[in-house]
Amino acid sequence: MEEGKIVSVQIGSEVREYPAGISYEEVAKDYQERMTHKIVLAWADGRLRELQNCVDSDCYLSFLTTADKIGFQTYRRSMVHLLMKAVYHEGGHENIERVGVHFAVSGGVYCTVKGSLVPDEEFLKQVKGYMRHLVEERIPIRKKSVNTDDAIMLFQKYGMKDKEKLFRYRRVSRVNIYSIDDFEDYYYGFMVPNTSYLQYFDLKLYDEGFVLLLPAQKEPEVIPEFAPQRKIFEVQRESMKWGEMLEVPTVGALNDYIVHKDIHDLILIQEALQEQKIAEIARRIAEDREKKLILIAGPSSSGKTTFSHKLSIQLSAHGLKPHPIAVDDYFVDREVTPRDEDGNYNFECLEALDVELFNRDMTALLAGERVSLPTYNFKAGRREYLGKYKQLGADDILVIEGIHCLNPAMSKGLSDESKFKIYISALTQLNIDEHNRIPTTDGRLLRRIVRDARTRGTCAKNTIAMWDSVRRGEESYIFPFQEEADVMFNSALIYEFAALKIYAEPLLFGIGKSDPEYQEAKRLLKFLDYFVGIPADSIPMDSLLREFVGGGCFRI
Repeated sequence: MEEGKIVSVQIGSEVREYPAGISYEEVAKDYQERMTHKIVLAWADGRLRELQNCVDSDCYLSFLTTADKIGFQTYRRSMVHLLMKAVYHEGGHENIERVGVHFAVSGGVYCTVKGSLVPDEEFLKQVKGYMRHLVEERIPIRKKSVNTDDAIMLFQKYGMKDKEKLFRYRRVSRVNIYSIDDFEDYYYGFMVPNTSYLQYFDLKLYDEGFVLLLPAQKEPEVIPEFAPQRKIFEVQRESMKWGEMLEVPTVGALNDYIVHKDIHDLILIQEALQEQKIAEIARRIAEDREKKLILIAGPSSSGKTTFSHKLSIQLSAHGLKPHPIAVDDYFVDREVTPRDEDGNYNFECLEALDVELFNRDMTALLAGERVSLPTYNFKAGRREYLGKYKQLGADDILVIEGIHCLNPAMSKGLSDESKFKIYISALTQLNIDEHNRIPTTDGRLLRRIVRDARTRGTCAKNTIAMWDSVRRGEESYIFPFQEEADVMFNSALIYEFAALKIYAEPLLFGIGKSDPEYQEAKRLLKFLDYFVGIPADSIPMDSLLREFVGGGCFRI
C-alpha cells in the first residue's frame, strides 16, 4: 500500500478522509454516537466487511448494528465462540469429548457437554465469570485463512470430529479459522472484532445441559427472562437424540452416509418414523370420539397441507371420515381487510378472518346441522358460496388447518372437549457441526423458495424479500400459542437439505449482486455448499417433502 495514501469514505451524504489501511472499526468509532445500537459490521461498496478489515481505497460505507438481522446473527455467532473458549478453559480439553450447540430455547441456545465433565451450577458460574473476564480484557477475535487439508488436521488434533468430517466434503481450497487467544474454531459467518462487543448474555442450567441466553434482535441490550416452553423443547430434544442414535447429527455425518452407505435406507427410516408419529396421533384422536375438530397450526412451509392429508388417511384407517376445512376460506372481504403499519393488507392477523362466522358454522356442524360452507375467491377478494354443503355423521371429523388454529380466540365459541390441537413445524435436528447450528427458519425458507418457484412462479428474490414479513407474522400469531397444542409434530427430515440443494441452488444463483436480497442468497448458497446432493427420485411420493419439490401423490 502506498505510504501516506489518503482515502475518501462517503457515509450518507458526508465524505471524510482517512489514512489508507485504517480499520472499519476505527471509522465506526466516529459514527457510533449517532447509532442507537452497537456497530458490528460494515457495508463497503455493497460488500459486507468485518470491522477488523481495513479501508484501502475510496468507498461508500454504511454500518450494521446488533439490531440488524445480519449484525444480530454476527453477535450470536461470536458469543458462541466466546462460550466455547470459556467452557474448554474451565472444563479442560481432557474432560470434554464434545460440546454441542443445538437448538433455540427461550431466546437462547441449548448446549450439552459430552465427556467426564457434567455441567452444574458451580461450573456454569465459573464459565460465566471467565466469559465476563474475557469481555473486559477486549481480546481480539482473529481470523486466518488456512488450506482445507490443514484445517482437517487442525480439528483432528483438537478432537472436533464433526468439523473434521465437514471439511472432507468442502470444495473450496481454504477455510477461515477464528481464534480467541490460543483457542481456534470454525464458524459459519462473520464475527465481531474483539470480546468487548459481547456484553449481553447469561447461562442457565437446563435439562441435561444448559442454555446460553442471548438478547432478542429488537432489544439487543436486554436479556429476556428465562421461560422455556417444555412441549417444544421435548420435541426438539427427541429429534436431536434420534439423529444421534442414527449417528447422523451433523452435515459431515450425513455426507458420509450419502457417500459410503445407501441413502435410500436413511430416507425410508426417516419416513417410517414420521408415519409412525402420525399414526400415533391418529390413534389418540380415534380413542376419544368426542374429538370432532382437529385444529392444525404451524409456521410457513411446515408441511401443514401434506400432514393433514397423511393424518386423514390414518384417521380413515381407524374408521373415521375426515373432512378438510381451510380457515383461509373465512377471510373477510378484501375491502375490510386490516392493513399493517406500511399500509399493506395484513392477511396474517386474526382480524383478517371472520371469526364469528367460523364459530357459527362449526357450532352448527357439531350440532348435526347441514351447513353451506364458503370458498374464498382470492382473485376477487371475497367469500363465495358454491354449493359446498356439509353435515356430520357419527364417524365424521373435521380436519381444520390455519395459522390461527391454536389461538383460543379463533375457536372461542366451540367446546374444548370437541377440539384436538396439533402444532407442526420443521424443527431441524441436523447441525452443520458441533458449534454451528442450522436455524429452523433456514430450512423453512429453502422449502418455500423451492415451492413458490414451482407452484406460483415466484422467483427466489421475491420469496426472500417477503420472508421477514412472514416471520413477523409467525412471531405475533403462531409462536405465542404453540404450547396450547395437545401434540406437536416435527416435519423436518434429516436428509432434506441434500435433496433441496438441487432445486434451490439454480434459483438462488438467479439473484443479482445489485439486488438487496443478494447477501441472503449468498449465505444460503454457502450453506448448501456443505451438502452432498441426492436425487429427488429417492423421495417417496407421500413424503412431506413432496409438497415442496413436487411429484407427490396428494393433489395439493
